[in-house]
Amino acid sequence: MQLALWTYEGPPHVGAMRVATALTDVHYVLHAPQGDTYADLLFTMIERRHHRPPVTYTTFQARDLGGDTAELFKTAAREAFERFAPKAMLVGASCTGELIQDDPGGLARALSLPIPIVALELPSYQRKENWGASETFYQLVRTLAGPQASAERAPRDKSRRPRCNLLGPTALGFRHRDDVKEVSGLLNQLGVDVAVVAPLDASAADIARLGEADFNVVLYPEIALTAAQWLQRNFGQPMLQTVPIGAGATRDFIAEVVKVAGIEAVDPAQFEPRATWYAKSVDSTYLTGKRVYIFGDATHAIAAARVAVEELGFTLVGLGTYSREFARETRAAATKYGVDALISDDYLAVEAQIEAVQPELVLGTQMERHVAKRHGIPCAVISAPVHVQDFPARYAPQMGVEGANVLFDTWVHPLMMGLEEHLLTMFRDDFEFHDQARPSHLPAHRPAVNPGASRGAEVIQLPQRETAPEIAADVAWTVDAESELKKIPFFVRGKARRNTERFARDSGVATITIETLYEAKAHFGR
Repeated sequence: MQLALWTYEGPPHVGAMRVATALTDVHYVLHAPQGDTYADLLFTMIERRHHRPPVTYTTFQARDLGGDTAELFKTAAREAFERFAPKAMLVGASCTGELIQDDPGGLARALSLPIPIVALELPSYQRKENWGASETFYQLVRTLAGPQASAERAPRDKSRRPRCNLLGPTALGFRHRDDVKEVSGLLNQLGVDVAVVAPLDASAADIARLGEADFNVVLYPEIALTAAQWLQRNFGQPMLQTVPIGAGATRDFIAEVVKVAGIEAVDPAQFEPRATWYAKSVDSTYLTGKRVYIFGDATHAIAAARVAVEELGFTLVGLGTYSREFARETRAAATKYGVDALISDDYLAVEAQIEAVQPELVLGTQMERHVAKRHGIPCAVISAPVHVQDFPARYAPQMGVEGANVLFDTWVHPLMMGLEEHLLTMFRDDFEFHDQARPSHLPAHRPAVNPGASRGAEVIQLPQRETAPEIAADVAWTVDAESELKKIPFFVRGKARRNTERFARDSGVATITIETLYEAKAHFGR
């Protein structure tokens, strides 16, 4: 066992809480000591929900261990049913409650409540949060949709639009609510209706009718893949596993929907995000080849690697995940892009790798944000675990067309800020751009006048502007160097030319090449 200051995932019962909190009429009775009620804060403080999770704790104390803790659980379950009137009940134990071995499932069934009871056996010391969410959703689907599995599936009525389920979004998920809105809108444009979104905002009745849809879309495999596989086996529902994060993946997703739903092909150009053009624009050429390190849950990390390399032109120097269940997929992606995958839930191992590869941008979780900040590296959050600022009030999906635009802005802006800081350093001694220089769009001769002074008061003389240094006439530029120089913004291009020619003269270089240009840039940026 390893003591950690930070952890990427909580215990599996927190995953069960995320599923229960996402649902509308399902209650979770958790056999847990008083201290384990901390999990409520995850939803009310970090996600800023306006109501508590639908969880009842037995909250046994040390003195109760000598008595009948089983009776405490039965009382808590009975009172939860009477008070909240759920349509289904999840029962289980926290990591501490698991040690008592009271069998919450058997105790709940002994109460003969008139609702489905879903007993969760979540091994707290072998598994973690995302697995707990996956197992909870799977058991819930089996219990509620299972009775309909034996019914013969009727062929689809060709007069109606195809229907699908969106599976995987939960409470406390990274941009899950916005992703659902974006993907639902995209499917509607394609001519596909969304039957059920689960577990987010779904009822027990919605879970029971999952088998009525024509196919399933697995938005978050860490949570929904197991349930989708069960639905495929028992209802014959195809499942889409292309996660539409990034412009390329969104195009692939659209093609897969068209194929599975049996609808007419569409022109992908109508779904092209602005980010595709922005990534090709002049400003973005400064970002080409930037070294990026990526770490997060497997779904977001693998998708981010594709976007970074294939759409933004970054150089991937590291890729990893804490999702051990998806280690194979992560290693395959890492091999594709020529790096070694890091499969670890130790944030210190991640920090050590970041220090070793020296990236110029880190895409990771809240913990990588802290690491990058300590090392002075730009960072953007792409995956849970996240903090309160990653549940923005604005619409900010990660998936679909608008999601691709959000990714571009979120990832590129930290690098652009770094470019601005570099320019400020490079031109800190320039006669026009230094800290004391007046705004260039205002008259340079305008004096600072004391309002109380008379008209005959002495006029304050401003310092004369320095003249630009003379440049050696015998310095020549190659065609490639001139072309590269034109990529520099016009308002600093003259300064860059003068500095480069001065550097060439001082270095005894007669012909300026691209290499000379960047050597001069590094020299004056020190």
